[in-house]
Formats: sequence, C-alpha cells, structure tokens
Amino acid sequence: MALLIAQVTDIHLGFDPDNPVEFNRKRLDQVLRHLSDGPNRPDLLLATGDLTEHGDAGSYKRLANAFSMCRFPVHMCLGNHDIRGNFIAQFPDVPVADGFVQYVLDLPNLRIVMLDTLEEGRHGGAFCEKRATWLSERLAQDRTTPTVIVMHHPPVEVGIAWMNTHPEEQWVGNFARAIADAPNIKGIICGHIHRSISVPWRGTAVSICSSTAPQVTLDLTPIDPEKPDNRPMIIADQPAYALHFWNGRELVSHFDSAGDHVMLAKYDGYLQPLIKQLIEERPI
Repeated sequence: MALLIAQVTDIHLGFDPDNPVEFNRKRLDQVLRHLSDGPNRPDLLLATGDLTEHGDAGSYKRLANAFSMCRFPVHMCLGNHDIRGNFIAQFPDVPVADGFVQYVLDLPNLRIVMLDTLEEGRHGGAFCEKRATWLSERLAQDRTTPTVIVMHHPPVEVGIAWMNTHPEEQWVGNFARAIADAPNIKGIICGHIHRSISVPWRGTAVSICSSTAPQVTLDLTPIDPEKPDNRPMIIADQPAYALHFWNGRELVSHFDSAGDHVMLAKYDGYLQPLIKQLIEERPI
C-alpha cells in the first residue's frame, strides 16, 4: 500500500512573537494550504523539530492553531529550539518515553520511529544512552516491517561549516549503534540544516528537508569564528516542504516549495500522444 508522507521542518514560530502576522507563521500557513488544497494531499504530515523559536507556551499554542487547519494527521518531534515541558503541556497526547518525545507510528506496511535529539541549551544534536536503548528495543521488536527513522538533527556532516555535525560526536555513535542490527530501515528523515540535502549513510539514505522559515545560504567554504567576513547567512527563498512517497518498496523523497511555479506546458491534446506512449511502454 502506497503512502504519501509530507514533511515540514524548522518552523521557528515565535521568532517575531508580538507580530500578529508573523513572517514565519505566514510561511507555515502557505505550506499547509498548499498541502491541503493542492494535488498531493498527504496521508500524514511530519513536523520535524524547531517547531518554535524560543520554546515558549504561547508559540506552541499558535502552532496548534496553525495545524488545526490540516486535513490530515500531524506528528511532531523536537529540535534544539524547542522546550520539552512546554511542548508536552500543549500537546499532551504526543507519546513520551522516559521523559523524551519518542514514539512509534504503525502504518500499513510501514513503521515510523520518531526520535528526540534535543538537549536543551545545546544547538547540535544529542542522543543519550537511555534514548539509544529505547530505540534499540523498539527496532528489535520488529525486524521485518519496513521502518523509517525521523529525527531533527541529521547524523551526517553536510559541508556547511557552522551547521555541521561532526561524525565522531558521541550522540552520532550512540545512534549508529542503536540501528546497526536493524536490516529493515528504509530511510532517515531529518531537518535542522534549513536546506534540502540527500546523502547515503551507513547503508541507508538520509533525507534532509529545507525549512518553512527562511533558509541557510549554501556556502561550503570554511568559516572563521574569530573573523566575521560579511558572508550571506540566511535567505528568504519560498517556504519549503518535502513529500516522501512510500511505494511499498522504497522511500522516494521529493522536495518543493509552496511558491508560485511558472507553467510552461499543460496536459492537453498536444501532449496526450506522449503521455499515452509513456504509459503504454510500461509493463503491466
């Protein structure tokens, strides 16, 4: 059974908390309308961390209001800008394990494991032994159903110096060991970098979705923390999202934005012969 899984990430709601028409809220609403009213309405939506800018109660309340417009279930995990206590207070129905926002979604022919990589006060990722043990135990329960891991921080070095994860960080090792014996992991879905990136890692694919909030500039040159060089850091391209298509065998990740796209061709009588030929070429 095919599933269409949407992803939004790095919403940073509350960056401008006193503004009733906050820029980040407008960008989130634009994506949610696009998903709800467009041709690719998903079966569910994953919101993969940095849901708010400061982790305050008011921002989580506004987030709940924003997600109330969705015509599909929404499942969330936490990022480094979030605060667990305030999130749990606003969303008490989201499962918690050992004090961490970690849980399993059992879907038809697919299992999604939501992880908590937040260490409050730290920008980068964290995944302690307690969380790793929980993950190992969940994966051991089912080694046959195709499984996708969802987490805010990517466990890979992406090349943007000030946003990198070092491959030798302790939390990366903990995570890697927890999934090492699971043969059925089909992909890892992340956010945090504010850019769309894909990379193979330890026998599976890591898909990193760009942000609904403004994005990080693509600059792979080294950065000197002692010498500001006036390089562009943040840009405001159109708010982004991902659509992960589970076809029953592979997880296929598409990345798009909710802005206007210029149409250069449409499916009319002129293109119909090509469409017929392409479809007829495929085996039944």
